[in-house]
Amino acid sequence: MTINIRPADECQFDAVALGEVMLRLDPGEGRVRTARQFRASEGGGEYNVARGLARCFGLRTAVVTALVDNEVGHLVEELIMAGGVSPQFIQWVKGDAIGRSVRNGLNFVERGYGVRGAKSVSDRGHTAASQLRASDVDWDHLFGELGVRWLHAGGIYAGLSETTPDVTIAACEAARKHGTVISYDLNYRPSLWESVGGPDKAREVNSRVAGLVDVLIGNEEDFTAALGYEVPGGTDDLSELHVDGYVQMLAALAADLPQLRVAAVTLRTVHSATRNDWGALAWSPETGIVEATMREGLEIMDRVGGGDSFASGLAYALMTGEDLQTAVNYGAAHGALAMTTPGDTSMATVAEVRALVQGAGARVQR
Repeated sequence: MTINIRPADECQFDAVALGEVMLRLDPGEGRVRTARQFRASEGGGEYNVARGLARCFGLRTAVVTALVDNEVGHLVEELIMAGGVSPQFIQWVKGDAIGRSVRNGLNFVERGYGVRGAKSVSDRGHTAASQLRASDVDWDHLFGELGVRWLHAGGIYAGLSETTPDVTIAACEAARKHGTVISYDLNYRPSLWESVGGPDKAREVNSRVAGLVDVLIGNEEDFTAALGYEVPGGTDDLSELHVDGYVQMLAALAADLPQLRVAAVTLRTVHSATRNDWGALAWSPETGIVEATMREGLEIMDRVGGGDSFASGLAYALMTGEDLQTAVNYGAAHGALAMTTPGDTSMATVAEVRALVQGAGARVQR
């Protein structure tokens, strides 16, 4: 498997993410509607990958985003810095004191338990990140003069407003120009695309971006919803992984996207909010399909961010020269560990990921 990654000594950053960073407000074990206090943290689909690469895997990362220059924006900045991610490329926007024209994004998240599923209620209309324009960032300076080995983008940010697809495409085009590897998580959210063109617009935008990326990631439903590729045999029974169906789907994908080096699919069967089957598949032209270790009945504390942690584990392994089988196992293990702790972002260590990949259990460590 061949992915040409720029040498680390030529680049200021190992990885940069493009996306919105929201303030997450978590009622813990309770419900948003009855909460009297919230735990604050930061999160965002694309940012979570940069944070995982920094905090768990020790890489040099940054995020390209925008925040309002007020107390909430600087709280998010503090959380970003605490996560080990550089705030150098935050675009600061002047607010109007009441959030009429521009705001910082909020995300209220219930973890779910048993028969009660997790629930996310985002409040992100007219946010600074959604109003970012392609011309607001000097992409050639970032990818050319400073140097970035890996760019991570995603369908959440691309669907955030009418301007964010252009920002995403501009970033990907500049990254390709300067030899930066690009990963893209399809992360299809129907509610995000509803006001900017719906499913047809989502497929149009995602198809344009997919033609620019090296590593394409999605869950078992994303490739159909976001790109229109059907999986023969279905996707909802992980006890009998429909590998042949994914082979056929990925063959069609590869024919349409000749530049694609890796495609990866996370697979989940939800038995309850706190017990899921969890696994993944990955493909490259040289390797074909490989399967991660399947974890049936995985016990989950907080499922939000599991796919993002899969993406960061996969990216880390590929950046460090591991083969695709190892990379998909790193991704699946990191995603599994991330879902055992609260919040969007991983609290795992690279040693824990390696141990889980090698078959470590959950006995007490003393």
